[in-house]
Amino acid sequence: MPTEIIDLTKALDENLYIYSEGTYSDPPLKIEDWCSVQSQGYKVSRVSLGTQCGTHIDAPSHFLEGGAELGALPIEALIGEYFLLDLDDVARSGNTKFDYQDEPILFLKSNAGIEISEEIFNSLLALPCRVWVIVYDVSISGRDVFHFNRALAKAGKYLVENVDERVAMRVKSGGEIFALPLRLVSTSGAPCRVVVRQ
Repeated sequence: MPTEIIDLTKALDENLYIYSEGTYSDPPLKIEDWCSVQSQGYKVSRVSLGTQCGTHIDAPSHFLEGGAELGALPIEALIGEYFLLDLDDVARSGNTKFDYQDEPILFLKSNAGIEISEEIFNSLLALPCRVWVIVYDVSISGRDVFHFNRALAKAGKYLVENVDERVAMRVKSGGEIFALPLRLVSTSGAPCRVVVRQ
């Protein structure tokens, strides 16, 4: 059976959405020429961006004072089989008994931003997956907008988010995921390349 490679990474270009709310905004993405082949014999660009720019991973320290930073997560935790759950189906059924098979990475898929019950969330949180990947935003019924993120941080989980939602709809069960951030150490996250092989 042929292997399909699916790149879930959003392009870092002028169309990239930068998070902002009220008077706050994440650092903008800036890519500018530093030198040219004509002037220096080679071309170099300068890149400026935030740690949560584009497709990225959040370390617990992104939402938890004193939480683990990105450098605490070994690279082995970012590569492996994933447990795929369709959150639309789970929310509809209310089922909290999952057919989990010891996959190290949790992949939560939905067709749009979704709200799930506290019971479903706690059942997911009980899974031993250290890295979670989400398609669209996930919130918890009756809780504030960042409760999901803070609870993951308190549980020592790392969250990969802002993947290409349209492409993510092609992801099926039974594959492997590679979520490789820039090797930043003392940060609350980093942009990353996220690829599925199925």
